[in-house]
Amino acid sequence: MEEIRVSPDYNWFRSTVPLKRIIVDDDDSKVWSLYDAGPKTIRCPIIFLPPVSGTAEVFFQQILALTGWGYRVISLQYPVYWDLLEFCDGFKKLLDHLQLDKVHLFGASLGGFLAQKFAEVTHKSPRVHSLILCNSFSDTSIFNQTWTANSFWLMPAFMLKKIVLGNFAKGPVDPKMAGAIDFMVDRLESLNQSELASRLTLNCQNSYVEPHKIRDVAVTIMDVFDQSALSNEAKEEMYKLYPNARRAHLKTGGNFPYLCRSAEVNLYIQIHLRQYHGTRYAAINPAMVSAEELEVQRSTLNTCSQSDDHS
Repeated sequence: MEEIRVSPDYNWFRSTVPLKRIIVDDDDSKVWSLYDAGPKTIRCPIIFLPPVSGTAEVFFQQILALTGWGYRVISLQYPVYWDLLEFCDGFKKLLDHLQLDKVHLFGASLGGFLAQKFAEVTHKSPRVHSLILCNSFSDTSIFNQTWTANSFWLMPAFMLKKIVLGNFAKGPVDPKMAGAIDFMVDRLESLNQSELASRLTLNCQNSYVEPHKIRDVAVTIMDVFDQSALSNEAKEEMYKLYPNARRAHLKTGGNFPYLCRSAEVNLYIQIHLRQYHGTRYAAINPAMVSAEELEVQRSTLNTCSQSDDHS
């Protein structure tokens, strides 16, 4: 089994993409850690939000591949926030600090839930142009933990880690998936008690997404057909919530397809972002898009706008 930590790709990533630390709140202890790679002239990049157990590094394969194709990619790690509105306020300040008006968000599990809530909270002055939701959910009650959400802050780190590890795949998995799980366990070990407790609190405190507030946001739902922490009921609920969403299904990939099925995940991300090529919401350097593709894109946009005019 190839260990991700010692793989050439991961070492290349760590040696070429600097980790930035940014404080946007009055509280100096709230530090956003992020990787910002690709052309800084792009004002509508794709931003990756990790799951409970993840850090900004878990999307390193997306950063390497997408920046190689000319996209601007930001992968981040949240400070300690205990409340969803507090998180949304902090994230809005971060976007202001980075001078980003609108963004595309890719969220994995908790990251996807936070992405939806941020789109919902900012719907009157939209900051989210599109969403890719990977193994994500729309209602925290699916975890049956809402009654314990207020006590996570009291629990020692080893208990919190045990709760998170309980959702990791058990039984035989292929070598790439085993490598992804090992890497995520390693990332989990790097999180302190308050980081873990606050994320679990956000993940489990009673809350759900109000889809009518984000109906103008283009959505791709990405999920796997094999074992993951997400129940089939939770997946069906997402499909119902976003009936017009594109669906990106992976046959296998478990909880962390962005690590163990990165080529497929990257392709689905490209397909999702391609619809914005040639517009002000493009996440890619226009010079990296072929003239032919731009022409196809423009004619598609024109056809859509004409059909909207007739409808």
